[in-house]
Amino acid sequence: MSKDIYVFDVDGTLTPSRKKMDKQFADFFYKWMVGKNVVLVTGSDKDKTVEQVGDEIWGSADFCLQSAGNHIFKNGEEVFKNEWVANEELISFLDELLESSPYPIRTSNFKEQRVGLLNFSVIGRGCLQQQRDAYGKWDDVNKERENYAKQIMDRFPELEACVGGQISIDIHPNGANKGQTKKWVLDNYGKDSIIHFFGDRMEEGGNDHDLAVLLNEPHKKYMVENYHDTFDFLKNI
Repeated sequence: MSKDIYVFDVDGTLTPSRKKMDKQFADFFYKWMVGKNVVLVTGSDKDKTVEQVGDEIWGSADFCLQSAGNHIFKNGEEVFKNEWVANEELISFLDELLESSPYPIRTSNFKEQRVGLLNFSVIGRGCLQQQRDAYGKWDDVNKERENYAKQIMDRFPELEACVGGQISIDIHPNGANKGQTKKWVLDNYGKDSIIHFFGDRMEEGGNDHDLAVLLNEPHKKYMVENYHDTFDFLKNI
């Protein structure tokens, strides 16, 4: 008998981008998880994800695939770690992109090495929420991150770069993306398992796309605009 496996992106799907989970939704979700196979998959590291969804939800998930599946926890215990680290050539190229961006505001933490991937942001992860929102709206129009992601992949064909959240780009070796989740789930739950994937960035170039594009029938995918959409979907499951 096939198993239903519920796989969730975090930023923009379970929470507002880089914010904590809404309390009403968190209370509902924690109870909803009981008796279900739940997997979290996010570009963020463990500490950021715990900060957003809380210890109870993070610890109750069967698997937490951090850093796009490059750092994996099973029932809260580490079971896999990708040791890739960005080299000096990539760092120098990102500095050039940072210098060439017309966006006028800079804060801090422009390049953040995570397990198995590098997160790059022109405005910097040290920005305030208002600055984050402003850059996100500007980028929606100007497509700077899409352009920079393409430049990175043209310069480094062994790497992938994809847009994530509101302000950043995730960079990692080819194949070390959220698409890894499908194989991981089927290896751990059984080949006949049915994956139900919820994400907000399934469009080409988004960091949920690599998983979404692999999920044909009988698997299901639900593209949401925000956690309110996710909340509404889950009420009917």
